[in-house]
Amino acid sequence: MRRFSSHSSQRARSPQEPQGNEDDGLQMNGLDEVTAPSPAYDSSEKTLRRHGCLENQLPTTSPGPSEPARPHEAIADAQQTDHAQPGALEGSSSHSQQTKRSLRHLRKYLTTLYTLSYLIVFSFIGTLLRSAIASLTLYPGAPVNTSVLWANVGGSFIMGFLSEDHRLFRSKEVESRVLTDYGADDKDRLKASLKAHKKTVPLYIGLTTGFCGCLTSFSIFVRDVFLALANLLPVPLGPYSDVSMYTIPGAAARAPNGGYSFMAIVAVLATEIALSLSSIFLGAHVAILLARWTPAIPHVFLRRALDPLMPILACFSWVAVICLVILLPHVHKENSLWSHEMWRGPVLFSLVFAPVGCLLRFFLSLKLNSRIASFPLGIFAANIAGTLILGMAYDLQHASSIGPSLLGGGSLIGCRVLQGIMDGFCGCLTTMSTWVLELSDLRRRHAYVYGIVSVAVASGLLIMEIGSLKWTVGLTTPDCFAR
Repeated sequence: MRRFSSHSSQRARSPQEPQGNEDDGLQMNGLDEVTAPSPAYDSSEKTLRRHGCLENQLPTTSPGPSEPARPHEAIADAQQTDHAQPGALEGSSSHSQQTKRSLRHLRKYLTTLYTLSYLIVFSFIGTLLRSAIASLTLYPGAPVNTSVLWANVGGSFIMGFLSEDHRLFRSKEVESRVLTDYGADDKDRLKASLKAHKKTVPLYIGLTTGFCGCLTSFSIFVRDVFLALANLLPVPLGPYSDVSMYTIPGAAARAPNGGYSFMAIVAVLATEIALSLSSIFLGAHVAILLARWTPAIPHVFLRRALDPLMPILACFSWVAVICLVILLPHVHKENSLWSHEMWRGPVLFSLVFAPVGCLLRFFLSLKLNSRIASFPLGIFAANIAGTLILGMAYDLQHASSIGPSLLGGGSLIGCRVLQGIMDGFCGCLTTMSTWVLELSDLRRRHAYVYGIVSVAVASGLLIMEIGSLKWTVGLTTPDCFAR
C-alpha cells in the first residue's frame, strides 16, 4: 500500500518523468482527478510524503533540461540526415512538419470531442444512479436520513480505486516503447510513463470527472446540513408508500427545540465527510489488493471502437432525454419514491440539466485549479456556485408567496424544472469525490483551511438564502410533491 509519492505526480514531473503529448487533447494540468497523487500512503515512506502533496504538483509545459533523447530516434534522425540531399531535406522537412501539425490538430480535436462526450454520457449515469441510491436508502427505520450520503460514499470509493489503479489503462504500446528506449531496469520511468498515459485517456476523465463527480454532490450535502440546522431533515415514518424525501416534515416529526439542531449538524458533517474520506482510502486499498488480477482495457478497443461511439451516444442520449421531457405527459397522481410520475418528472428533468453542470465544473477545474496550489480554486468555485444556485431554486420551489407561477413550486412544471436544476445542474456542478480527494492529498494545514472554508461559505450562503425565507414567511411542500 505504498503511495509512490516521489514519482506519482501527474501535474508536475521531475526531469526524469516523461512529458505527455501536449497536443493530445485538452490540457489536464488543472484537473485534480488526474493530477492528484495516489491516495494510498505507507507510513514508512514519511520522507517521501512531502513530494506527494497536491500543492507540489505544479504545472509544467516544457520538458526538463536533463531529458535524454530516445536512442532509436537519434539514430534514425542521423541516418536521414546523412542520406538526404540538402534541397530535398529542406522540402521534405517542411512537408513533414506541416503533416505532423495537421495530425496533431486532428488528434487534439478528436481527443477533446471524445472527452466531452464521455463527460456527457457519464453525467447521465451518475445522476440517475444518485437518484436511485437516494430512493433506495430512504425507508422507515433507516439509520441515516441524509439523501446523498451513500451516493457520496460510493462515488468516493470509485474515485479512490481509479486514482490508485495502475492496471486498467495500462498501455502495451507505451510500455514497449519505454522498455525499448530505456531498458527493463528503469521501473520508475515505466511507472511514470504509464501514469502520464492514463491521464490522457478520455475514458479515465469520463469515469473520474464525469461519473464520480456526478454521482456525488457537495451542494446536496450542504443542503442536508442546512436542513439539519433548520430541523427539516426528512423523517421516513409510516408505510413505505408514504415515504418522501421532498415533503416538509410536520411538527410531530421534528425535534422538541432548536438546541437539538447542533447535534444534527455535527452528525451530518461527521458522517458525510468522514465516510467519504474513508471511502477514498478504501477504494485505493482495494485497487492495490486487486492489482494482480485487474485486467487492462485494450487500448485498440478504446481508440477504434469505444471512443468513436461516444459522440454519437452522447448526442443521441441528450436529445432523447429532452424529447422525453417534452412528449411524456406531466400528471400529479402519486408521490411515492418509485412512482412513474416521480421518474418521469423530477428525475427526467435532472438528466436534462446534468451535462451542463458537469461540463461547467470540468472547465472551471481546468482554468482555476492551478491558480493557487494550496487551495484548489476550480472545485471551490464550482461547489460554491452550485450551492448558491441550489439555494435560489429551493427558495423558488418552497416559497408559498409565489403562488402558481411557472417559476415557483405552485406549478407542476415549474416545480419539476426547479427540482431538475437542483438535482441535475447543481448536483453535477458540485462534487464530493474530487473535494475529498483534494483534502486527502493537500498538506494537513491546507486541507483543514480548504475544507473548513468550503463548508462554512456554502453553509452560510444557504442560511442566508433559505434561512431568511424559512424563519420569516415559512416553507411549504412544493406542488409536485404535495399529497
